[in-house]
Amino acid sequence: MTNQLNVNQDQQAAEETKPRMPTMVVKQRIGRGKTATYERLGVAWENEDGSLYVKLHGTQIIGGGFNLYPIKGNEESEDQVEA
Repeated sequence: MTNQLNVNQDQQAAEETKPRMPTMVVKQRIGRGKTATYERLGVAWENEDGSLYVKLHGTQIIGGGFNLYPIKGNEESEDQVEA
C-alpha cells in the first residue's frame, strides 16, 4: 500500500510541475462578411477559479476587441481552431 501511495504522489507531483498548455487562442477579426480574416494575437488559459489569463504576442493596438476560441485537443495549432 505504501508503494502505491508513493506512486500516486509522484504522479500528482509530475502533473503539478508539467507546463499548462493554453486552452484558447486569441484572434481579432479583420474585414467584413465572407472575406473577413482572423489575425492571431496570442493565447489564453482558463484558471481554476474560472477567470482567464490572456497572453498577447508582440505589441498590438487592439481596436474593437478580440475573440477567444477553444483549442481543440489542447493543441496550439491554428489548423485546429475554428474561426
